[in-house]
Amino acid sequence: MAIAADKEAALHEFWNSFGWAARDENTVPDDAMTRYDDGYITYNVATASFDEPVPLYANLWRHDTSWAAITQKANEISAAIGYGGKLVPFVGGAIWICRGKPFSQRMADEDDTTRRIYINIMAEFLSAD
Repeated sequence: MAIAADKEAALHEFWNSFGWAARDENTVPDDAMTRYDDGYITYNVATASFDEPVPLYANLWRHDTSWAAITQKANEISAAIGYGGKLVPFVGGAIWICRGKPFSQRMADEDDTTRRIYINIMAEFLSAD
């Protein structure tokens, strides 16, 4: 696999590594809930330089009446990050991603067949710029 070109691309690759389509929260199609049958991820993008940890978040979305599949996906993401964090490389540096506190929480939705889990992470951008 090629190394990500920049910080934003590295975040995109990280969130897309879990088997669900992942989209920057500012570019989610209106029909996302029907387009992505298994579920999808939306995430925010913010960057910084070395020694400036940034809180980031993502939302897991799934059209379902059960919490089982979406909870399993949140657990998969938690395990991938691990206790010590995960390094995600990009040209000129890497992102050190750690679990935020709380790591995940279930969220209500107006549609009782929509399941959403909010994920918190901390990211430190290990680069000069």
